Amino acid sequence: MRFRKKKEEEPVLVLTSLTDIFFLILIFLMCTSHFHVATDVPISLPKVVQKGHDKRDHAVILIIDKTGATYIKGERIDLKDLGARLKDLMDKEGLSSLVLQADEDVRHGRVVEVMDLAKSIGIPSILIAAQLEQKKAY
Repeated sequence: MRFRKKKEEEPVLVLTSLTDIFFLILIFLMCTSHFHVATDVPISLPKVVQKGHDKRDHAVILIIDKTGATYIKGERIDLKDLGARLKDLMDKEGLSSLVLQADEDVRHGRVVEVMDLAKSIGIPSILIAAQLEQKKAY
């Protein structure tokens, strides 16, 4: 009795499911990533343990470095010109909140001065940025 020999098929690597999984992982990583807007102004933010609300609707970042110099959008600006610049941003870009990133070593009086100036112009919300410190497990 003669048996027919089955024709052996060549193994084929199916990449469809592997590609789907790769794209799902890529989408997951893109959705969970935090994009940090870096500036050229080196500051050290104060540390906090509790996380506050993070709402940045039409917000502009104002940086105060160690020396007390103020920066808007990476451009250094004097305190006397700051009011006019913030008012201009309110009118042109619809500025609704100001994110204040002040170095932890800057004088408290300088921060209050900038906050007072922003409130006098009519900026409704001032957010103070801080670095979230991870809780230590003991």
